[in-house]
Amino acid sequence: MVKIAPSLLSADFTRLADEIRSIEESGADIVHLDIMDGHFVPNITFGPFVVKQIRALTKLPLDAHLMIEDPGQFLQAFKDAGSDWITVHVETERHLHRTLQQIRAIGCKAGVSLNPHTGLDWLPSVADLMDLVLVMTVNPGFGAQKYIPAAAAKIRDIAAFRAKHKLPFEISVDGGINEQTAPEVIGLGADILVAGNAFFSRPAAERPALLRRLRSHGK
Repeated sequence: MVKIAPSLLSADFTRLADEIRSIEESGADIVHLDIMDGHFVPNITFGPFVVKQIRALTKLPLDAHLMIEDPGQFLQAFKDAGSDWITVHVETERHLHRTLQQIRAIGCKAGVSLNPHTGLDWLPSVADLMDLVLVMTVNPGFGAQKYIPAAAAKIRDIAAFRAKHKLPFEISVDGGINEQTAPEVIGLGADILVAGNAFFSRPAAERPALLRRLRSHGK
């Protein structure tokens, strides 16, 4: 079954505990945390201190999506804050292989994210170290952007590579995911849908039904 990972980037942070409760009550699978540093992307969000507060509010897995420069120096801090997954961008990593080894060594699942313009030349050299590939279908750094179909097309190639080499990593997609775009990305091979604005723009009472509709496209 397709997993849903609401992204807190679109949540109302004045009501953070209520928003996280809504994620759980909606039946979501993962909490997606967009960590931005103002360098790799223009915006700044939050760091390990806030992740620790979020960890205290939910038992759902936390995926710390590090949209930051030099993510390797912060791996232990995000692990200690309670992250279950740590996802780094291929564009920021000079030593991607080593960083993925380190993520696993500290007890987290290791993810690699790629921007819409980024190719897949790096994939064969680290595929056995990944638990997740996160395909960005918008340019990172802002919520509520328009979905980029050309970026989503890479999901098919990643899924084909995974099948050919019998690898277990999951494919996640982040950016402009809603009821209109979900069928396409699921059809291409996505296992996890990161939904921000589509989830949090709705009243809490409507969110469980939204997740059921999104998942229905994966049947």
